[in-house]
Amino acid sequence: MRTDAPRRRAHDRGDGAGAGGAQAPTEVVISLYEKRPEIYPRARVGASLGRFQRWRWIFVWLTQFVFYAGPWFTWNGRQAVLFHLVQRKFYLFGLVLWPQDVIYLTGLLVISALSLFLFTAVAGRLWCGYACPQTVYTEIFMWIERRIEGDRAKRMALDRSAWTARKVALKGAKHAAWIAVGLWTGFTFVGFFTPIRELAAEALHLELGPWETFWILFYGFATYGNAGWMREQVCLYMCPYARFQSAMFDRDTLIITYDNARGEPRGAIGRSRDRRSRGLGDCVDCGFCMQVCPTGIDIRKGLQYECIGCAACIDACDYVMRKNELPVGLIRYTTMRALSSKQPARDVLSHVFRPRVVLYTVVVWGIIAAIGVSLALRVPLKVDVIRDRRALAREVEGERIENVYRLQVMNTSEQPHSYDVRAAGMAGLLIASSPRFDVGPEQTQTVVLRLQAPGASVPPGANRIELQVQAADDAAVAVREKTVFFGLRR
Repeated sequence: MRTDAPRRRAHDRGDGAGAGGAQAPTEVVISLYEKRPEIYPRARVGASLGRFQRWRWIFVWLTQFVFYAGPWFTWNGRQAVLFHLVQRKFYLFGLVLWPQDVIYLTGLLVISALSLFLFTAVAGRLWCGYACPQTVYTEIFMWIERRIEGDRAKRMALDRSAWTARKVALKGAKHAAWIAVGLWTGFTFVGFFTPIRELAAEALHLELGPWETFWILFYGFATYGNAGWMREQVCLYMCPYARFQSAMFDRDTLIITYDNARGEPRGAIGRSRDRRSRGLGDCVDCGFCMQVCPTGIDIRKGLQYECIGCAACIDACDYVMRKNELPVGLIRYTTMRALSSKQPARDVLSHVFRPRVVLYTVVVWGIIAAIGVSLALRVPLKVDVIRDRRALAREVEGERIENVYRLQVMNTSEQPHSYDVRAAGMAGLLIASSPRFDVGPEQTQTVVLRLQAPGASVPPGANRIELQVQAADDAAVAVREKTVFFGLRR
């Protein structure tokens, strides 16, 4: 782990030497913090992107298409993906989830956590390097920076130069573009919780509510600050994953590693191509692996918590190896066990699928299957039976005993339904109120239900009965609820 060494500065107090030639006292200032060095990562080494950089940009496009385009898709005449906080409904295409369905959200969080464990056990920080929002937006903001200010050398020269009209224009254009992306990101984020078309109309007419305004500005500022200014500091100092990732690694985890035995001692190419005769390894000490690193580390120093697993150093090193007619793979994905025992590549993958990985995989897919089956069998109807508290039971005309209930019926589907009520569990039990009622789409309705039974056949006290509520047009949409029917004590 890298630490910043304290810096010392001593200076004279300025009161001169005392009597007898005594030396003036010296004040020592110790700084515990080092100023953050600016990192200028190269976009690429060579004319084209390497294979891992291409994969990173594929994931940038995929994740941002899902994020920015997601709230604009429609389904059944409404927004396809919407977490409507005001109405307390979550829409996921054809699925409508209510607060009572929070178990599915819990399952999703468990799947996400176990998937993170699985990916980390297999190949380290894959999430950080390819799909983490911090990584994705930092890549987008750096692309904007390169388009406006130029490549690495031009950006370094621009930052060292004095402030001129050109520098002000370039910096202003860059930050204006960053702010625009940040605000659009904040707007899209809020569009997942408020219907985005209504949100857009309110924004055009400057009629945004305080809730929407706050979160658009907050999320936009967070995007601008994290991806534009803080960048690697979020990964190094704010993200807890960098700290506990080592607990999920073992000697068979694929990590980005420099082959020290093959690369050292390093040295420049020189006139002679025969590096072995000069006592040199394959590392030509070009420094490109450090120049492309978004966190500014030297992978040749071994595994470090600052490494986010983006594999930019692999692409840079492979390019240099090819240019110098040396074997690629000096920096590569491998395991600590394979590196120390010099295992061939085919044996590396055989050790990756070890019991720990198999267990994670089985558990993750087991939970996914369970949630999938539960959603497939989920009945879009919820019924709560509430007894009338004013009277447990009463005698009505014909010496019959009557109990009154209130049914809270929730139609969770997007179509209206008519429902029939049936009662069973007691001889002579019948429904004295209307046995059929209608409930609109995504609505909750209170239905008063009156049950009667012959007084002579009703035992005193509580008697178990069962109510069934079933859709008139779909027998599969049915809910059974148990309750009690009270008889009178005579």
